[in-house]
Amino acid sequence: MGTDLTTYPGRVRGRGSALPVVAAVVLMLLAACGAAPAAPPPAYNATDVMFLQMSVEYVRQGELVVAPAAQGAADTRVRALAAELRDQWRDEAQTMQRWLTGWQQPPSADPDTGVHAGHGDLHSLRDVDIGELAAAHGAAFDRTAVSLLLGHLHNCVEVARMELAGGQYPPARALAERMTAARQDQIRRLLALAAS
Repeated sequence: MGTDLTTYPGRVRGRGSALPVVAAVVLMLLAACGAAPAAPPPAYNATDVMFLQMSVEYVRQGELVVAPAAQGAADTRVRALAAELRDQWRDEAQTMQRWLTGWQQPPSADPDTGVHAGHGDLHSLRDVDIGELAAAHGAAFDRTAVSLLLGHLHNCVEVARMELAGGQYPPARALAERMTAARQDQIRRLLALAAS
């Protein structure tokens, strides 16, 4: 039961005249199928990688302060804050290392300090700092730990801000936002401890 196109006013008047239109549509579809699809943007960029690498290194360095402080600080508030940082850093580091592994990126940043210009000092804690902490006792230990953590957390915030300014991977940017808020709160608490 075919329909005769010639019986409908305003429509194509015969099968022969519809062929050029159909052919043009088929050619357009074939051309679209043959065209290479646009490449999706990369899921992450170099800033994301550097943020993760530097943050993992900061966790490693920070452990040298928070591990003894969580156990040996005289002030219970210093112990509690050190334990809080230790737990947060471990969780964050696991996530960051998983992303780096998934991206097939090195787990650590380039040690050349010139690479990190404007991103904070990669090696913010020195051996002499850790030695000073190990040699201190009582209130002097607490003061040293608080001082070291203040400088260290400041650098952590700077690296997180670098990610927020130039990172591309949404989960890394969200992590940087959470880290910034947490570190700023911890810095305020450390400043209160330093003043007391």
